[in-house]
Amino acid sequence: MKHFLSLKDVSPAQMKELFRVSTDVKKNPKKYFQSLAGKTLGMIFQKSSTRTRVSFEVGMFQLGGHALFLSGNDIQIGRGETIADTARTLSRMVDMIMARVYGHSIVEELAQYGSVPVINGLSDFSHPCQALADYFTLYELWGDLKGKKIAYVGDGNNVCHSLLYGAAVLGMHISVGAPDGYKPHPDVVRFSKELGQKTGGSTTIVTDPKEAVKNADCVYTDVWASMGQEKEYHERKAIFGGYQVNEHLFSLTNKDAVFMHCLPAHRGDEVTNGVIDGKNSIVWDEAENRLHCQKAIMLLLAG
Repeated sequence: MKHFLSLKDVSPAQMKELFRVSTDVKKNPKKYFQSLAGKTLGMIFQKSSTRTRVSFEVGMFQLGGHALFLSGNDIQIGRGETIADTARTLSRMVDMIMARVYGHSIVEELAQYGSVPVINGLSDFSHPCQALADYFTLYELWGDLKGKKIAYVGDGNNVCHSLLYGAAVLGMHISVGAPDGYKPHPDVVRFSKELGQKTGGSTTIVTDPKEAVKNADCVYTDVWASMGQEKEYHERKAIFGGYQVNEHLFSLTNKDAVFMHCLPAHRGDEVTNGVIDGKNSIVWDEAENRLHCQKAIMLLLAG
């Protein structure tokens, strides 16, 4: 891999390799302690973060390298410097760039004009690091993911897009339950369906959350109003009120289904305490695996 911008660009073989390295990094951390010694990761943050910042900083430290936090307000990109010029400049000073931004075009432009690997730490269109950690968590739990069903309930947002891409790559069945006007982007759905036909997976988009979770092995949800959509919160809460993952909805899944959430969670909105804190919840394993999977991404890009 030259960059890590979207799971759409990751082949089944590359996904398998990411899982392999993530597994080894997690089991044998000392083996990799100096793997990126002398390397520097420049981290551009237009959006605040807990999991992304901590996992990349800690991950780079544990690999023997150094991470630089670059707030969008503290570097020249926040004062009008072009993305292309920022990419060219940083490429002369750092070994990799991670960007957590609003517009997906920003990470694409960084990759286009920079000369070092670029990692999408989150954009308004996709969140590949999160989805990789999600599927790795399920891989740890089940082994082969082919033929398993994941149900996503809620806003067809960036996380949903990455889950759709990943399910298609892995040959999984994915069902999205979202209200009209908030379904995932048609291009993402089209790609997921077409690739799924080749890998043995399938993609279903419905409006009824109960239909979405039927026979699901995993139920996934996210906040109803993502960062930057705070002004729409009350409007969205009224629209998504019937899409809460509560004990009743979760009971409609397969017997041993698990619950996932990318976090942070708005308890009482998209999920109840009973579900996120229940025995079938694996959200904390999922959160931890951001660290291990991102270490794998950096190792493979740097190699």
